[in-house]
Amino acid sequence: MCVISRCLMLRFSLYVSFSSAECALDTMNYEVLKGRPIRIMWSQRDPGLRKSGVGNIFIKNMDESIDNKALYDTFSAFGNILSCKVVCDENGSKGYGFVHFETQEAANRAIDTMNGMLLNDRKVFVGHFKSHKERQAEFGAKAMKFTNVYIKNFGDDYSDEKLQEVFSAFGRTLSVRVMMDERGRSRGFGFVNYENHEDAQRAVEEMNGKELVPGRVLYVGRAQKRMERQGELKRKFELIKQERIHRYQGVNLYVKNLDDGLDDEKLRKEFAPYGTITSAKVMTDGGHSKGFGFVCFSSPEEATKAVTEMNGRIVATKPLYVALAQRKEERKAILTNKYMQRTMPGPVIDSYQQAGYYMSAVPQPPSRTFYNPNPVSTMRTSPRWAAQPPRPQGESEVLTQQMMEPAVHVRGQEPLTASMLAAAPLMEQKQLLGERLYPLIHGFHPNLAGKITGMLLEIDNSELLHMLESPESLHSKVDEAVAVLQAHQAKESSPKK
Repeated sequence: MCVISRCLMLRFSLYVSFSSAECALDTMNYEVLKGRPIRIMWSQRDPGLRKSGVGNIFIKNMDESIDNKALYDTFSAFGNILSCKVVCDENGSKGYGFVHFETQEAANRAIDTMNGMLLNDRKVFVGHFKSHKERQAEFGAKAMKFTNVYIKNFGDDYSDEKLQEVFSAFGRTLSVRVMMDERGRSRGFGFVNYENHEDAQRAVEEMNGKELVPGRVLYVGRAQKRMERQGELKRKFELIKQERIHRYQGVNLYVKNLDDGLDDEKLRKEFAPYGTITSAKVMTDGGHSKGFGFVCFSSPEEATKAVTEMNGRIVATKPLYVALAQRKEERKAILTNKYMQRTMPGPVIDSYQQAGYYMSAVPQPPSRTFYNPNPVSTMRTSPRWAAQPPRPQGESEVLTQQMMEPAVHVRGQEPLTASMLAAAPLMEQKQLLGERLYPLIHGFHPNLAGKITGMLLEIDNSELLHMLESPESLHSKVDEAVAVLQAHQAKESSPKK
């Protein structure tokens, strides 16, 4: 027996050297191991060969019963195969796949022999693999030579014969079709297929924008497949979206905690001293204010000045929250970034406290929640960025006893107003807000209340006050925080490669 010392590559990047590599390739390829087929192929260390597309073929219109092994067995007769794959989704085979041969000659033999052949009673197409860029260029060239024309907006009185009478003036037509509804009436659009591209092009140029029916402007253009139309619309809307984002970048302000009596004109009047306003809108639901809106200035400098002057200012009966407007994706990214920063180990935060907003004054067991759930405790903890000063001997025992006592000492759950918050020392303001937020969040996310409270306390105080007054706003922010936590947990639990 001829002994071959070559290296075979198994999927999942596992490399094994065999003295009888060809035997292993013939007998073990696609054998099921723990419910999954093993994929074995000759190791190819030159990435340029894979990227070049040399020897790579594309097969489509395959029967659903053809799997990787059946495809490999069918095409291995034409030469050494570097890789072989049937493309699948959750429902199974998508009816196409790829075979990459070691040489272009083997690929050519496979195409010459198999293209148009029956595989499991299905005639398959076998051809050279083309990159996405090549397919796009080829499609563009074909599109320039169109013969099928799409016509719409000619009303419901046109039939196939009447449409042909109009468009046959530009050249010989192969087919004319007016699309009908279930009652047999014209749906106002149809198709004309010409024999020559030049005739189709002339029909588009001369008939587009004309009026066959008074008051109806005709649209005539190259007929497109549905996927092409969807792709074109997607690109168009994405372009509009990017233009809108660019146009409002740095000039559009988000204003929240609006008084119920504030309308568009009053909102514009409040912000008018800071520059030229292009739009001012209070968002409503059924004619009632939703408590927030947007003010757009003509320049970033004006918008920045308005944020500086108006954020926290009391208008009517409420302090405003004013900031540059952000898209939902941006807000989520910022929230994720803050959460990730908080969970990074620091010099003064130990392993079980690092995800919380506050540091406990004394060591706590790992099962303790991240945020102190006692809303009226007489002990004040420090923000997470402040290191704890040295404590006298025995003080920890006193503080521990205080934390274990029933919460009946001071401040009850009276509503927190802007004036109360402003009167409190700066270091205590977040604590006051946290004491109100925690029980509300605990009501619908008891296991995550500590973490979520800590995350939300990163937000500006005026917006936190609005959350206490608006359950809708609180729920929205909590949902964003939960999504961040779930995404982080999924990332942490995913297997490391």
